[in-house]
Amino acid sequence: GTLTVTAVTDKVTVTITENSGSEKYDGSEKTVTGYTVTSISNELYTEADFTFSGDATVKGTDAGTYNMELKASDFTNTNTNFTNVEFVIVDGTLEITKRTVTLTSADGEKVYDGTALTKNAQTDVTVGGDGFAEGEGATYDITGTQTEVGSSANTFSYTLNEGTKADNYTITTTPGTLTVTAVTDKVTVTIT
Repeated sequence: GTLTVTAVTDKVTVTITENSGSEKYDGSEKTVTGYTVTSISNELYTEADFTFSGDATVKGTDAGTYNMELKASDFTNTNTNFTNVEFVIVDGTLEITKRTVTLTSADGEKVYDGTALTKNAQTDVTVGGDGFAEGEGATYDITGTQTEVGSSANTFSYTLNEGTKADNYTITTTPGTLTVTAVTDKVTVTIT
């Protein structure tokens, strides 16, 4: 008798899951590499039975979601005992999240003296939250002023420095409070 071994023609499905990662924006390039073989529909077929010729790398710097974009054609069946091999790709991503920045202008208080109370130096804005990435930041136009007795907001606006992209940040602003208090010293008025 003759023994004949024929190739397996039933479809073998190989599921490839691209690796994923999440990083916070910091101005430097982030990378996710590699993939995992998450399932093979026939236990006789193994990772040794195919080759990979693509680039399992995804890179990004700015906040956003980047896809690795492997293709089934990046994988090649090398086992002649199997003639019908399908490679299914499950997308992986590199997610770069925005930095959260809080900007708060300074509070100020003084006794009424007829001149305006201001707190408008660049250092009168406090940067909180995650803060800006190294080498990035903003300049401030602080417009709050209070002359009469009472309180008002130490209003301000900001301008991002060159090379600092708004899309990489979630920025919230909180104005401080400027307060002028009444003169409590005794005032003597002499009428002659």
